[in-house]
Amino acid sequence: MRTAIDAAGRIVVPKAVRDAMGLAAGRAIDVVCTDGRIEIEPAPADVVTEVEDGLPRLRPRDRLEQLTDERVRAVLEATRR
Repeated sequence: MRTAIDAAGRIVVPKAVRDAMGLAAGRAIDVVCTDGRIEIEPAPADVVTEVEDGLPRLRPRDRLEQLTDERVRAVLEATRR
């Protein structure tokens, strides 16, 4: 898919690509330049380590989208194709 860079340097990621990657407005992403290519991927969750009942536990700093059975099924089906 082809898109353009506007005068402010913004790139519009086509809806089909955003949907396939699960990207929504406000989602943090990482952008890197690798071998002359721009790569965009969802940023990993920022977490803190807490100890609970003597065991370490990772907790996200920000609220994350709930993982549902439907979303897991959709990802599994997409990877099987």
